Amino acid sequence: MDLERGNTPPFDPELSTALAALGDEAREPFTLENLAARQEKDAAARPRPTVAELQADGRFEVEELRVPGESGAPDVTLVSARPAGIAGPLPLLYYMHGGGMIMGNAWSVLPRLLHEWALELELAVVSVEYRLAPQAQYPGPLEDCYAGFVWAAEHADRLGIDAERIVIGGKSAGGGLAAALALLTRDRGGPVPIGQLLLCPMLDDRNNTYSSHQMAGVDAWDRISNATAWQALLGDLYGAADLPSYAAPARATDLSGLPPAYIDVGSAETFRDEGVAYANSIWQAGGQAELHVWPGAFHGFDTFAPRAALSQDARNARTRWLRRILAQSGGTLRAAATEDRRSGQRQRR
Repeated sequence: MDLERGNTPPFDPELSTALAALGDEAREPFTLENLAARQEKDAAARPRPTVAELQADGRFEVEELRVPGESGAPDVTLVSARPAGIAGPLPLLYYMHGGGMIMGNAWSVLPRLLHEWALELELAVVSVEYRLAPQAQYPGPLEDCYAGFVWAAEHADRLGIDAERIVIGGKSAGGGLAAALALLTRDRGGPVPIGQLLLCPMLDDRNNTYSSHQMAGVDAWDRISNATAWQALLGDLYGAADLPSYAAPARATDLSGLPPAYIDVGSAETFRDEGVAYANSIWQAGGQAELHVWPGAFHGFDTFAPRAALSQDARNARTRWLRRILAQSGGTLRAAATEDRRSGQRQRR
């Protein structure tokens, strides 16, 4: 693609200031050569809150769990949290953290999830500590997420959750894993989520959309970092023409029988076009997707500028979608999703 510098979408003024404040060092692209050093630096800069800290003076019940991995894989750590003192089984947000598949942890995302959604929506949260690339490559991280998801659904009584009302979700790499998990559990006949919350999701290993070229060297996560992350995750599979859709959901040719999706991206981010295309593919398959393209937003904008007006609008839109999904009958949604799955399986045969 031949793109001229200067044709990038304008940044929202508040977000432009936040992006500039990150500095050149923070925006340096990830490469295979600097990856190990950047991972070490990120781990030091992103300390894990303790269980006591997450409990927030008794407002939340928090527990770390070790559950069996898939097919002899290592055990998976889940961090389970819920508002304290609320009786009865709660709906669950099963969440996968961001970090390009190469960074992040299950603990550091919980303070925002708990304070923004768990209290207001009376929602339980389980955050999964999936293995990171390149130490673990596909399908390892996804299998970790699947194993934790199945365990949570099968142990709903133990967790105090309603297995009929589980939303899967994540941000960036976690959004891509959530999309892949929806495909995987559909095809394996696993638990049926009632929704998938895909925030600026990392979906396409081919890294060749218009927006990936358009935002090169400009976005907080650009195509160089993106290529590095996909190479770290896929190893020898990187660039394969027949890569499974579970590895990169944008490769999926059948998006039928999936739970309703919420997809949001920024107009000025690398993942814009793949997110928009994924929503369109869900619609074409007869599915339900709510798409938001936030004007002037870069990748992860609400993390870097949480008080910006656009960030608040984005959080409010996500909350409204979650409230609508959770307010619907879990049984009704599950029955519809199961019938969609059966119909899709018949068509695939």
